[in-house]
Amino acid sequence: MSDESLIPIHIGTRGSELALVQATATEAALAAMFPDLPLERVIIKTTGDRRTDVSLANVAKAEGIFDKGVFIKELELALDDGSIDIAVHSLKDLPTVLEPRFALAAVLERAPVRDVLVTRDGTSLETLPAGARVGTSSVRRARQVEMLRPDLKVVDLRGNVPTRLMKLASGEHHDAILLAEAGLVRLGYLPALATGDESEAIVGMPELFALRLDENVFYPAAGQGAVGLEIRAGDARSRVIAESIGHAETWLRVTAEREFLRLLDAGCHTPVGVFSSLADGELHLQARVFPEAGGAPKSGEARGTDPHAVAQVLYESLT
Repeated sequence: MSDESLIPIHIGTRGSELALVQATATEAALAAMFPDLPLERVIIKTTGDRRTDVSLANVAKAEGIFDKGVFIKELELALDDGSIDIAVHSLKDLPTVLEPRFALAAVLERAPVRDVLVTRDGTSLETLPAGARVGTSSVRRARQVEMLRPDLKVVDLRGNVPTRLMKLASGEHHDAILLAEAGLVRLGYLPALATGDESEAIVGMPELFALRLDENVFYPAAGQGAVGLEIRAGDARSRVIAESIGHAETWLRVTAEREFLRLLDAGCHTPVGVFSSLADGELHLQARVFPEAGGAPKSGEARGTDPHAVAQVLYESLT
């Protein structure tokens, strides 16, 4: 055994329940690949976790940091000072373009990508009563609700997944909320596969019901459902270790989605829905882009085998 193999790898993660589940999955994959490799978890509180007093869209502005830094800034500081070697992120929180000293080394196998409408009565987005209050912190979700149901009221919603579910259950401020299917599945609130097209009771909270929204109708975020492993760009050891547990199909798909965002120069508060599928080696990329100033979105799709080329074709078709 080499001396290097005895040096621990420090895994950095946020402290939310979902982040810890994702860190656990990363550690389990690494332990299976490198049984003798010491792993140490480092839990880090980020700006987005700390600032719950303002809407998510305003956190970066209030803190004077760039668009997508609210959930990664402190993790990257820990990479910088060597406190951690691999940062585990929900990929949709990671900037499309990283600073040169950092690199996205790999992604884990993707969970389901859809958004989910959660209500107290199993109502669908189409049948929510006019004026119903729909909670979300995502501009992308808000704009799509406004497009599909302009008679609904979108209200801000902060907190981790369990907190958001409890806020809905209380009935005080929300009639429905929107969450990512991946988080609900990873936390055990929903099974990985839907039993049909109807609402499903939330596991452990039978007073709440979830309806998985068709991604062709309600477009997900780029990278939704994927877990990204970020490293220092020059750290060859961490790169090899992270790449060993990467999932090739997920990497291909999220590369196309993130490249499309890069071409748009879009951040996490830009209202863009984009998702991909892969069949028989062909990538299918679809997007819905809302103008910053408001108005009807542009939609398009592209196909091909090279993720960067497919993203370029889609981008050019919308500009």
